Amino acid sequence: MGVRGVALGKSSSAREAADAGFLEFATGRTGQLYRSAYFLTGGDTHLAEDLLQETLGRMYALWHRTSWRGRRGQIDNPAAYAQAVLVRTFLSHRRRRSSTEWPTHQFPELAGEEGDPTLRLALLDALAQLPPTDRAVLVLRYWEDRSVEETAEILRASSGAVRVRSSRALVRLRALLGDSLPELAAR
Repeated sequence: MGVRGVALGKSSSAREAADAGFLEFATGRTGQLYRSAYFLTGGDTHLAEDLLQETLGRMYALWHRTSWRGRRGQIDNPAAYAQAVLVRTFLSHRRRRSSTEWPTHQFPELAGEEGDPTLRLALLDALAQLPPTDRAVLVLRYWEDRSVEETAEILRASSGAVRVRSSRALVRLRALLGDSLPELAAR
């Protein structure tokens, strides 16, 4: 077998261990990442699945870079980093011209959802009408329950910009929901 065979065997087992670690990470985070992508896309399940796949693909590529180092070293919190990758992937997708094509305006029916479906659909419809960055801020701040600082880091913006954008986005969301908001919330 020789020295070369031993080195290859060692490398192969390290790769298998890294693959197993990534599989565990991906299995544990897929549901949460999909839900975030679903809200970011305004209820577009197909785009949410595409964003999730692209996010996991990017994470897989980073997972195996043994020499990869960020400014502060290795990825300290892979879950938070994956969330940031998802949001950045969504925002870059929205910048493309082809991202504005919508084959239908109907939302899929989801089996087993708790809560008021009318409220959920109204909220998803209103979120879909917001600009992508506003939607990202609202999802991160209020769905993901991220702090202003975490949201700013993910979006690569200042904390003040996140505060202003979230305030303005909430005003727009309330305007889009209009008079139906008290009626929907009372259910």
